[in-house]
Order: sequence, then C-alpha cells, then structure tokens
Amino acid sequence: MRSFRQLLRRVLVFALLVAAPARSWAQAPAASRAPAKDRFEEASRVVAVEVPVNVIGRDGQSIRGLTAKDFEIYDEGKKQSIESFEVVDLNVLAAEQSRTRVDLLNAPSRRHFLLLFDLSFSSVPSILKARLAARDFVLHSLAPTDLAAVATISLERGPRLVVTFTPDRAQLARGIDTLGSKSDLAGERYDPLRFVVDQAQVSASEASANGQGQIPNLRDDKTGGALSDYLASLNAMGQKDQRMFDASRVTALSRTLGSVAKSLASLKGRKQVIFFSEGFDSRLMLGRGAGQTDDAIQEAQEIATGQTWMTDLDNRYGNTELQNEINRMLDLYRRADCVIQAVDIGGLRTGGGIGPGIGQGNPGAGKEGLFYLANETGGELFEDGNNLGQQLTTLLDRTSVTYLLTFQRSDLSENGAYHRLRVKATLPPGARLSHRAGYYAPRPFGELDPLEKNLLAAEGIASAFPRRDLEVDLLVAPFRAAADQAYVPVIIEIGGAGLLAGQTSDRLGVEIYAYVSDAQGQMRDFFTQQVGLALGAGREAIKKTGVKYYGHLSLPPGSYRVRVLVRNSETGKTGVQSVPLEVPAYGSKEPELLPPMFAEAPGSWVLVRQKDADGDRSVVYPFTLKGEPYIPSARPTLASNHAAQVYLVGYNFGPGELSVIGQVVDAEGKKIAGGNLTLVERTATGIPGLDKLVATFSPSGLTAGGYTLSVEVTDPATGTREVNSLPFVVR
Repeated sequence: MRSFRQLLRRVLVFALLVAAPARSWAQAPAASRAPAKDRFEEASRVVAVEVPVNVIGRDGQSIRGLTAKDFEIYDEGKKQSIESFEVVDLNVLAAEQSRTRVDLLNAPSRRHFLLLFDLSFSSVPSILKARLAARDFVLHSLAPTDLAAVATISLERGPRLVVTFTPDRAQLARGIDTLGSKSDLAGERYDPLRFVVDQAQVSASEASANGQGQIPNLRDDKTGGALSDYLASLNAMGQKDQRMFDASRVTALSRTLGSVAKSLASLKGRKQVIFFSEGFDSRLMLGRGAGQTDDAIQEAQEIATGQTWMTDLDNRYGNTELQNEINRMLDLYRRADCVIQAVDIGGLRTGGGIGPGIGQGNPGAGKEGLFYLANETGGELFEDGNNLGQQLTTLLDRTSVTYLLTFQRSDLSENGAYHRLRVKATLPPGARLSHRAGYYAPRPFGELDPLEKNLLAAEGIASAFPRRDLEVDLLVAPFRAAADQAYVPVIIEIGGAGLLAGQTSDRLGVEIYAYVSDAQGQMRDFFTQQVGLALGAGREAIKKTGVKYYGHLSLPPGSYRVRVLVRNSETGKTGVQSVPLEVPAYGSKEPELLPPMFAEAPGSWVLVRQKDADGDRSVVYPFTLKGEPYIPSARPTLASNHAAQVYLVGYNFGPGELSVIGQVVDAEGKKIAGGNLTLVERTATGIPGLDKLVATFSPSGLTAGGYTLSVEVTDPATGTREVNSLPFVVR
C-alpha cells in the first residue's frame, strides 16, 4: 500500500515549505464557485458594528420584552439604521439545554470574564487563597454561554495569557491552579491559542519581605539635637525617594494594565475584568487624606521654621504625572468596553505583613486604589474574595439578558479611529441601560500585536460562529482505531481566491487551528499549524482551487463539535467553520456508516499534511480502496451530466446483500427529486467488521447550486438502517 507521503509527491502542484507549529497568537471559491466571490468582496467593504445592550429595571433585574423599535443608535451623533436585532436570554438558553445553540452563539452576545491576577502588588499567600475563590467562580457561577479567560500581570514579565476565552471550565480551573507556572520547556504539546492547559504543576514561590529600619533614640543635647535633625532630614529624603520608587512601580503597573486593555479592544462584546490584587497605595496618586493630621502638623511646623525644602508636595497633593498615567489607562478600558471588577485579596492573607507595593503600614490604601480603578470603569470593589460568587451574583443577574443591536458602516477607513456611540431607548420608569461607549475602526491586520491576533483567533474558535472571509469546507470521519478510541481525519479545504485576495508578498502564510469540544464544552484534542507556501508561478494554480489540509484527532466515543479556523497570516482574512461529530462505541458491534466520500482528481489542490509532534512517524492512511489511496473531497463539485464514484465506509454490517439508497436534500433542508445513487461493489477488506463499498452517483435532474447527498445503508442481517451525508455542488 502506498504511503500518504508517496501520494503527495504524485499530486503536488508545486514545492511547498511547511513551517513549525505556531508559537504565537491566530472559501474563497474555486473557479466553479464563482458566485461566492461577490460575497467575499462585499464583506471587505462593509463593517458590521455590534452593540450589546443591557437594560436594568428599578429592582436591579434585567428587563425583558423590548424590541428593535424601542432602541436608537447614534454613531458620533448621527443616527444609524438598526440592520439586525437579537435577544439573548440566558434563562431561556438554560431551559432549552441546547449545546448546539450555545456553541454557535455570536461572540458579542456572550459575556466575557477575564480573571486577571496581579503578581507584583500582591503577596504570595493572598494569591494562593484567591485562586480558590476564582476556581469556585468559574466552576459554579458561570452560565454555559459565558466565555472566561485567565491571565497574570507582573512588572517583570508583563501580561501573560494562561487560558484564552473559552467555555471549557476544566481548563480554566487548571489555568487558575497553575497561573502559568508550568515551564514552556516541558515536553508537552504546545497550544498557541491557550485553550488547553496540561495537568497542574504548582511551583513553589518565595515571598520577599521588606523591612524598614528604625531611627535610634538620641540624647536631647545640642550635639544630639543637631545629629537628630540631620538624620531626620536624611530619613525624610529617603521616604521621598521611596515614594518616587513606589510611584514608578505603579506607573509600570498602569502601563501593563493598559496593554491588556489594548489587546481586549479587538474582541467583540463587553469584557468584565475581575482583577485580583492587593492594590497600590492610593496616596501616591491622590495625596494624603484629611485624616492624616500628623503629617499635616509636621508640614506646618516645617513651613513655619523655613524648612520648606523638607515638604514633599507629592505626599501632600499627589503625583500629577501618576494621576494622568492611570487616567489614560482607565480611558483605554472604557474605550475597549471593559469593566474592572476589583477584588481586594489583602484580607485573604494567612500571615502578617504587607504585600509588595501596598504602602508602608497602611493596608487600607491598597483598597482605595482598587476602588478607584473599579469605580472609574463602572465596576465595583469586592472586599471578601472568599465569597466571590455570591458577590458577583448581582452582576450576573444584571447581564442575564442582552439585546444585540447591529448597524453597518461602509465608509470607515482602516485607521483605528475611535467612534463614540450613544444608545437611546424607550424604557419603563426607573430603568437604565448600559452599552459600549464606542468602537474602534478597523486597523490593518499587520498592525495588530501578537496577543491581539491570538485573542481574535481564539474568539473564532470559542464561539464557532461561521465566518466566510475565506471559504472553508470540512470533512470529518471517525475511523475505528480500537474498541474505545477513534482516529478522526479532518480534511480542510480552503478556497484559493480568498486566500490570495489582498496578498502582496510571494510567500503565502496560512494559519490553521482545529479544536474539538465535547458535550460539556471541554476541549478534548487539537492540532494547529502554520503553513508557508512559495507562490511564484503557482499563484494561479492555488487561485483555481486552493489548499487542502489533512489533520487528525484522537477521540473516545461521544458527542463532539469540531471547530476550525483558517487565517491568512498577512491579510488577516479568516474563515471559521464547525461541524458536529458523533464518535460511536465501536466495541458495541452496532452498525456504523461514515460520510459518503467522493475522490478528488489528482493535482486539483495543493496538499499539506499535519506535522506530527513526534517527527515524521505517520499512522496508516485510512482513505484507501483495494490498497489504492485516494484523496476525499470535503465539498465535491460535480458536473450535471457526469456520474461520479462514491466510496462508503461502514462497520459491523452483517453478511449478505446491502441495501443502499441515496436521497438529495436542497439548501433549505427539503428532500427533492433528482440524482441517482447505485451500489457497484462491496469490496473485500480482510479486516473483520470493516466494509468498503463502491457506488456511483449521477446528479441528473439537478440544477446548478448546493445540495446534500444523504446515503442510507441497511444491514441485511438485522434490518438496522444507518444514514450519513455530505454536501456537494452541481456546476
């Protein structure tokens, strides 16, 4: 039997280079699918602006029953036409218990929670305790539609994403357990989008204690008095230098927090940033409070005796530069539609002492700083981190109903300019609404930083909402590997016209991300790869069809959803597609039928195979008939006057003559007349329980367009009927 590598050498159109798996961030039609090209070009000119709105009644509960006629949207003061209106009621979704609807819910309709741990302005005992509250929150308080992420910030390493926005509660819990402490050098598979965290490895940390020396008591004589004054002046200057150092650390913290806001700005929907910290000394920014009479008396004495040089104006009035720095950072959060919900974890310490940066002998000052961050972004300060879930109940209730308003702009320049929004509504007395303050115009993809690109790709995977900047088709088939395990090839076809649209360089970079989630929303397996193709004379060959990628997953029996995102590394044009998958329990010996497969003509696509983590070792290629390999099509294109061969793979069908029936379904899901499926042969495979059938299908009587071929095979021994299907196109 020929290996897949030999097959590739026979059908490759031109040489290609396969890059190593990505370690950062992230159909257009073939010639026979020309009508889809217009859709792609139109999408590049029109920007849909989605505005989630929450309406709260006088009783603090979400108001239901509003319609599009109750709302008006203004973009920079100009009224916009509401193109679409959607109501997302979490209570209704919970009652429906529909995993499919949850998986395909649009990102702006979902609630986003970023659990952000401050590692520089918090003591180690507080962080360790805060993890318990955070873990309880994600496991027991979030709704199935919610997306959450885990990240840390520190002055030494900046912001670090531990787990991206995901519905997978188990991975979130692992991320909270580790806080990214596991070494990236470990020999585990690397997930560039941060959906999958391996088993927790909590590293031991050492807390640093900052001591402060005491000025010794001196004799009250002339010499001692002079020495005391001299030491007092040195101490005053030392305290001033310490405040300047502390202020510089708070400035660094502000800039680090600001970089988080910039990365979140590209994500759609309101983001709740749950900030776990002991805070910073608010006196550094705002100056001392009115209750600090000792400092006021001391300063008055210094001024009266002419020692004004000893008066620290920053201590008295606050540091203006620091105030401006923090306010600029908070403005970034407001513009990014982020609300800081600050959690003071200082009360969670198991031992005494003050965490780094909290302020000398003034633990309450950190709380005041956290309150300022939360209050200025519309959030709240939570002081009891042990009962975080209970404290956030009000927040969760207020956002249980979201009205998603969408308008379109066709005149936006790609300059990243900020546009202010205003939403008016006809509301009951005492009700109030909240919505995003504005949005940013698109920016060229190349200007986004790696974390922004990473988050955008993760958003597409987490929501699994179809996106068709690129035309992406999938074929997913669970082949039996063992009684309790399936080998699942994933064929991804990427239309070449979309891939090349806007491409300026001679090297085409394609990012491919594939994840599979189970019925509980947990990510069970994945593969990712960046592919580099040298275009040259092969540009036209790619444009006619595109790139076909072969990857695989390994799964036990169960219900899944396979989520695939493909992106052009230069232009950022993206395609997102997902399909449900049922992996049967092959050990039960029940009949099973895989999707019908049409063989692709050699040389039609540029073929790329998943790069295995263990080098060049390959599993047995499953798409073979009588020992000859073939390449299946994810969405075959058939000529109306030509019959095509169809390959069927089944398991556990009994001996005897199989009954095979084909049925054509149109784009609306209705069964229609037309098309003819005929069984040709039941081949001998030599493998017990494995059947490979050959049939022919003629699309006679079908007009040009998209359809689905449904195939039914009946077990002659038991009469059991198995049905599977595949979309196809008639040209």
